[in-house]
Amino acid sequence: MNTKIPNIDYGEAIKSSGIFKKLGFVLFALITYRLGTYIPIPGINSAILEQIFSQHKDGILGIFDMFSGGALMRMSIFTLGVMPYISASIIMQLMQSSFDSLKELKQQGTIGRKKIQQYTRF
Repeated sequence: MNTKIPNIDYGEAIKSSGIFKKLGFVLFALITYRLGTYIPIPGINSAILEQIFSQHKDGILGIFDMFSGGALMRMSIFTLGVMPYISASIIMQLMQSSFDSLKELKQQGTIGRKKIQQYTRF
């Protein structure tokens, strides 16, 4: 029985799959996030915040801080996450039923929706 095993070039397979490009992006995203956790939100008094966290480190606040990698205690810009956008989106949805100008934008179709999304981002 003479079976021939095909010669596979694993190096070429890895290069052609684009895995290095994908890993590079993931590494870039991780570094960007970690750096962003050290940029504080303007207007936050860090001494008072540190005092609050030291008093409640064993409670739910300590658990949230652990899950955010310490970003919550430093009150960094990446601590906010998507919550401000979600809140703005909910507020804009409620305002569409209250204000006539937003009602008109909503009824304009795609152009109106884009304008409302732009307001939400602001």
